[in-house]
Amino acid sequence: MISNKKAAFCTLGCKVNQYETESIKKQLSDLGYDEVNFDDKADVYIVNSCTVTTIADRKTRNMLRRAKKNNPDSLVIATGCYAQTNAKELEAIEEIDYVIGNSDKSGIINLISNIESDKTSERVIHRNIFDAKEYEELEFSTLREMSRAYIKIQDGCNNFCSYCKIPFARGKSRSRKLESILKEAEILAEEGFKEIIIIGINLGVYGEDIPENGDFETLLDEISKVNGIERIRIGSMYPDKISDRFIALMKNNEKLMPHLHISLQSCDDEILKAMNRNYDSHLIKERLLKLKNAVNNIEYTADVIVGFPGEKEKNFGHTLSLIEEIDFSDLHIFQYSDRENTAASRLPEKVDSKTKKARAEKLEVLKEKMQKSLGEKYMGETMEVLVEETKNGNTYGYSRNYIKVEIVDYLGKVNELVEVLISGVENGRLRGGKKTK
Repeated sequence: MISNKKAAFCTLGCKVNQYETESIKKQLSDLGYDEVNFDDKADVYIVNSCTVTTIADRKTRNMLRRAKKNNPDSLVIATGCYAQTNAKELEAIEEIDYVIGNSDKSGIINLISNIESDKTSERVIHRNIFDAKEYEELEFSTLREMSRAYIKIQDGCNNFCSYCKIPFARGKSRSRKLESILKEAEILAEEGFKEIIIIGINLGVYGEDIPENGDFETLLDEISKVNGIERIRIGSMYPDKISDRFIALMKNNEKLMPHLHISLQSCDDEILKAMNRNYDSHLIKERLLKLKNAVNNIEYTADVIVGFPGEKEKNFGHTLSLIEEIDFSDLHIFQYSDRENTAASRLPEKVDSKTKKARAEKLEVLKEKMQKSLGEKYMGETMEVLVEETKNGNTYGYSRNYIKVEIVDYLGKVNELVEVLISGVENGRLRGGKKTK
C-alpha cells in the first residue's frame, strides 16, 4: 500500500467524463492516495479531457502544462476524449508524462502501480476505440452532486454527425447490462439519494446492441421500481428517439421528471441534412409538441449550434422561429468550429465569426425572453423543489421540471422535498416561499 501520496484531478466536458473520473479517484484512494486541489502540489495529476470544441482542446493542454508547473517532479497523465483522438499531439508536449485514451482509461491504476514498482511502461497507451464491442464496467463510485446522483448506462455513438468527433473518441454504442444499472440504483437509494440522473453518450439507443437486455423505455420502467428513488431525470435525448411509447411512459410514470434536454443543434432541414442528423424539422416539431401536450408542465432545454457551414440567414431564421414556437426554458448555444477530420470541416461556405456571434446573440435574446415568461407561466403555482443548497438565509433547489427555484426566507436541508408557492422570477430562476399547510 502506497501512503502519503497525493493526487489531483481536472475533468473537462460532460457528466460522463465526470462519472468516470470518480471511478479513477476511488481506485487511487484504494492505493493510498489522498485527493488535493488541482492547484496544490500533488504526486499525480490526471486531466480527463474533452474534445467537443477547440476551446476544450486548448483548456486540456493548458491544464496539463499547469499541472507540471505546480510540481515539476509529478506524474502528469492525459486521458479522456482528446487523449483518444489526438494522442500523438499530446505526446509531443513535454510536460505530459503519459497519454491514455478512453479505450484504456480503466488501466490508469495499473499504469501508476507499475510506475511505483519501477516497472517499465509505455508512454502512450492507446487502442482503436472501435475494437471495443461491449460496455466496460468501471470501479463502482457514482458521481454525486449534493442531492442527486448519476448513473451511466451507455457509451459511444453510431450517428457520426458531420461536425462531431465523439464517435472517434468513444467508439460505437455499447449498452451497460440492466442488472448492473439496477444494482447501482439500489445502492444509491440505500445511501439516501432521492433523485438520479441517467447519463450516456446517446441514451435513446440503449439496448439496441443487446436486445435481450431490454430497450431504453424498459430500463426507465425498471429503475422506477427501485424503492427510495423518487425522481428520475434523463440526461439528454435526440428528437427522433422520442417514441409514442416513451411519451406514454413520461405521461404515466410519476417518477420520471417532466424535463428533457434535447440534442437539437438546428431546426432547419438543409442544415440538419448537412449535419447528418437522422430527422427533419417536421419531426422535431411533431415529437416535442406531442410530448408537451401529453405531459403537464414539461420543460425543454437544448443544445443549439449557430454558424454551421452553409447556414444562411433564412436557415437560421427557421431555427429561431421553431425554438420560439416550442418554447424552451434554457438553451446552450455554441458557435460552430471545425473539428479536424470531420466531414463538416471539409464543407464549403464557412460562416464568418462576426455572423456567428450575431446569431448567437439573437438566440441569447430569445433565451432571456423565454426564461422571463416562466414567471408568468408559474406565478401562483405550487412546485415541488428538491433542496440542493442553503445560502444567505435562502434555500435553492430544482423543481420537477428542472427550473432552479429560490425558496425565500427558509433554511431547508439538502435532499429535502419542499412545496413552494411561486411568486416571481429573477435571473432565470423562480422565487417563492415555502407553502404552509
